[in-house]
Amino acid sequence: MLKRNLFIFILFSVFFTNGCFNKQSIKTETIVILPRTSWNANEPKDFPKHTPVRITIHHEGTYFPQDSVAFRHIKNIQIWGMRERKWADVPYHFFIDGFGNIIEGRNIFTVGETNTSYDPTGHILISIIGEYHRRQKLNPAQYNALINLIAFLCNEYKISPDSIRGHRDYCKEGETNCPGDNIYEMIKSKKIQSDVKEKLK
Repeated sequence: MLKRNLFIFILFSVFFTNGCFNKQSIKTETIVILPRTSWNANEPKDFPKHTPVRITIHHEGTYFPQDSVAFRHIKNIQIWGMRERKWADVPYHFFIDGFGNIIEGRNIFTVGETNTSYDPTGHILISIIGEYHRRQKLNPAQYNALINLIAFLCNEYKISPDSIRGHRDYCKEGETNCPGDNIYEMIKSKKIQSDVKEKLK
């Protein structure tokens, strides 16, 4: 059982205060996932199905202000990926923006997409919007959202927190710096894995 009762809600009505989702009525341990309708997603194409067995953390890779709403940015990723890369949808299953909003990406039971050489079959792909190699660092809202989301996913799909890795862990050396050093150091040091385990107690 998740520590202090961790719940998940998929919201179909989204309200904003100064451009940010208003979470004042949401308890700290509640997971709120904003649905695809929040960013006006196009219909995805068919794509191979898979069973989630591990969690892989990415950064989106381009600088994006942490005080800006990311919905249009996500829609642009979908448009570009489906048109230029012939992808079925956005490449990731979840996005986390600078406000700590968790945003639904592709169907969790479909294989994600990648520009690199690894096979993402079985991976739940979580992307932090922004550039976390040199230019940005996770703020507390983003970090808390990441830990709560991973804890929920580990509980829901019976995934070990020890499976948490970064994108670069599955690629050829030098192929990518994703999810950026400022996130990867917390994976390498096991801080993220440890905090998820604590949440699951």
